[in-house]
This record gives sequence, C-alpha cells and structure tokens, in this order.
Amino acid sequence: MDWSTVVLGLVAGLLISLVTAPVGVSGAVFLLPAQVSVLGVPSPAVTPTNLLFNVVAGPGALWRYRKSGRLGGPLTRLLIAGTVPGVVAGAVIRVFAVPGPRVFRLFIAVFLLPLGLWLCLRTLRGPAPAHRPTGRPSPRATRRLAAAVGVVGGIYGIGGGSLLGPILVGRGMPVAVVAPAALAATFVTSVVGAATFALLSLASSGDTAPHWWTGVACGVGGLAGGYLGAVLQPRLPETALRYLLGSVAAGVGALYAFQGLR
Repeated sequence: MDWSTVVLGLVAGLLISLVTAPVGVSGAVFLLPAQVSVLGVPSPAVTPTNLLFNVVAGPGALWRYRKSGRLGGPLTRLLIAGTVPGVVAGAVIRVFAVPGPRVFRLFIAVFLLPLGLWLCLRTLRGPAPAHRPTGRPSPRATRRLAAAVGVVGGIYGIGGGSLLGPILVGRGMPVAVVAPAALAATFVTSVVGAATFALLSLASSGDTAPHWWTGVACGVGGLAGGYLGAVLQPRLPETALRYLLGSVAAGVGALYAFQGLR
C-alpha cells in the first residue's frame, strides 16, 4: 500500500465531490483521467475502481438529501429502472469487447462539451415564458435515456449523473429535483456494476479487479465531500447551480477532447 496514493486519493475525492454533488454528479468522471495518469490504475481495472469510488462516496450526499426530504420520487425510480440493466450490459461489453480509451474520450468530449455550453447559454437567456412548453422528457424517454447512460457507465465506470444531469436540467427540470435522483441512480448502478465486474473477473484473464486501496481512499474523500456538497446545494440559487452543471459538463468535455486528440 502506497500512503502517498491513499492521501492523494482522499484529497481528490473530497474536492471533486464537494463541487459535483450539488448538481447530481458523483465525480467519477473527473477521477477517471486522474486514476489513469496520476494514480497509475491500469485499464480495464480503472472501471471497477471508479465504480468502487461511487459505492463508497455515494451515501454521503444521499444521506444528506434523504435527511432533508429531497430523495426519492418518480424520477429516482425511473432512472434506477433504466440504468441498472444498462450497467450490466456495459460491464459485459467492457470486459469482452470495448473500444480503446481514445475513442471513449473523444465520444464523451463530443457529447459533453456542446451540451455544457448549451446549458450555460440557455441559463444566460433566462427562463422560458410560463406559457411555453418546457419540453421535459416523458417517463418512457427518461427510462430509455437512463438505460443508455447505464451502458456507458458500465463500460467506463463514470457517474451517470454527469450525462443525465445536463440533459434533464436542460430540458427544464430543476437541479434540486435532478441532483438527488441522478446520484441515487449512480449509487445503485455502481453497486450492481461492481458486483458484475467481480463475477466477470472469474471468467477473464485481464486486470479486471478494482484497485481496492485507491478506490476506497478516493471514496472516503468523496463521502465527506458529497455530504458537504449536498449541505451547500439548498443555499445556492438555481441559476448558479445550472451554470455550475454546465461548466462541469463543458470542463469534462474539454479535458477529454484534449486527452483524446493529444
């Protein structure tokens, strides 16, 4: 066990979750490049390690949201119903037939960068008039979206909130409603995904097991950071939360574009 890696993981998990938990993002999408480039976690072990981070870090923010009465409801059930089967399929794809990391980074960049910029610009224009329809997705469309996000999360171990949050908020849902539901879906699918990887590792000769100390260290930091982020969320105005979510999405997209094109 390398104590410098443990300390670095604790600090990284705390700071990232502190910023991302108020908008429903687990922070795993930021940890992925850090684990590969800084902490030295190989592929594909980085995926279950990221899922382990979500499992350990998730209860911090979720407990706070539950305590304040903002956890649960139909959106949470829809997201979980879609992402759970998706993450199992994604884990199977990750172990047996997965595109390289460069393809993944460019895919995420093409998706998140314009989505984040669009959300910021939409927020800058202000709310739509009350008589104009918001364009919120139907329950069926929401479930299908969650299933697709579950597949991506199972392949790459990223928090589904980083994809679900900007889409749902951009379609008119309040951040205060989306954030707890997205984090709950991320937590449940991470538990299922980690268990799936544990089973698949029995049939695979590659490095598919998580790096336990790295995942737990990052997760403990994320546990504290997620709780503090959930405490801060009600104190932040909706406009600031939308800008934060758009900036997070655009920042991740720009980071992955740089890494994918370099």
